Amino acid sequence: MSHKSAEMYELKKKIEELKSYRGRATELVSLYIPAGYDINKVMQQLREEYGTAQNIKSKSTRKNVLGALERAMQHLKLYRTTPENGLALFVGNVSEQEGVSDIRLWAIVPPEPLNVRLYRCDQTFVTEPLEDMLRVKDAYGLITVEKNEATIGLLRGKRIEVIDELTSNVPGKTRAGGQSARRYERIREQETHEFMKRIGEHANNAFLPLLEKGELKGIIIGGPGPTKEEFVEGDYLHHELKKKILGVVDISYHGEYGLRELVEKASDILKDHEAIKEKKLIQEFFRHLVKDTGMITYGEKEVRKALELGAVDTLLISEGYDKVRVKAKCNNCGWSEEKTMTEAEFQVYKKKLTHCPKCGSQNITFEKWDVAEELIKMAEETGSNVEIISLDTEEGQQFYKAFGGLGAFLRYRIQ
Repeated sequence: MSHKSAEMYELKKKIEELKSYRGRATELVSLYIPAGYDINKVMQQLREEYGTAQNIKSKSTRKNVLGALERAMQHLKLYRTTPENGLALFVGNVSEQEGVSDIRLWAIVPPEPLNVRLYRCDQTFVTEPLEDMLRVKDAYGLITVEKNEATIGLLRGKRIEVIDELTSNVPGKTRAGGQSARRYERIREQETHEFMKRIGEHANNAFLPLLEKGELKGIIIGGPGPTKEEFVEGDYLHHELKKKILGVVDISYHGEYGLRELVEKASDILKDHEAIKEKKLIQEFFRHLVKDTGMITYGEKEVRKALELGAVDTLLISEGYDKVRVKAKCNNCGWSEEKTMTEAEFQVYKKKLTHCPKCGSQNITFEKWDVAEELIKMAEETGSNVEIISLDTEEGQQFYKAFGGLGAFLRYRIQ
């Protein structure tokens, strides 16, 4: 991976956080500055917005909007020019207590160039332009074909999606002889032809829009018998889609299982695709585990230790991993402790730890940060690779359920 994949993962986490906030009024400011845009013009716009905001009738809303705009302008003074990919600022009062102000600011330099300029003051932050960057654009069309059924799907990133499942009334072969058999066979051929036309129409509807947007990278077709070849050789697919056929594969199943088998059997064709690379990576992890080679580790404590030693070659983090690291500190005597837990466990922990266990003081403060982001930063500092493991593959699900979604390949054995 990809430094960019780590950036995308961190961006996804930030978007989830931003979407969790809701203002009491239209007091959350979202600001998008495109790549190459004059930052001085943005400062001028914010000054004008500041002047307008002084006319807001509600005293609390006015105070929070003005505070947000002041914070945004102060932050923009740190930049002489707009960052290469542009800049997204989110600032506003996110306090859950009425009458209490907690104005926070998030500055995000996106992994891809921003092409939208936007200022909005609303009850929620505007995250759609950043969310669009997370959408995997490259896609592969998948078609499984049998005499009586067909499945049309899409492989996008690591996710296999069923688009259409079709069935036909093509009759089976008859043992009758003579003229009746020949007539029966002609009916059967006609029914098969009509079914294939229908498959082609559905595939055209699914794949042509992707082709026009430049997102369709290829089509793979599979099935258990000769029907798939008949479909490929006939004029059922749009001629531009036929040019995109990368291969025809023998498979046994149909439906969603058929699509998964199709992707697996087409691994040579898709060898550079994310889903295939992820599958092989996790299979390699399991192989080291079974052989007990000592060249992998898993679990938060063990992975953290390996990173501190500089022993990690590749860090594996499931996109489902959601633990936070918490530090509680007594400001009276200096006692402190750090723990890893879920967000829900943190809320319980805060409520229970009302007094310092050493001196009994109630003057306790809490810090909280995302474990995955912390470990990714540690990996980058030691030159380790980082792979984000999806929940869209069977192997990804197994890695998350069996190992908690955190593991690593090692550069050397750790004693």
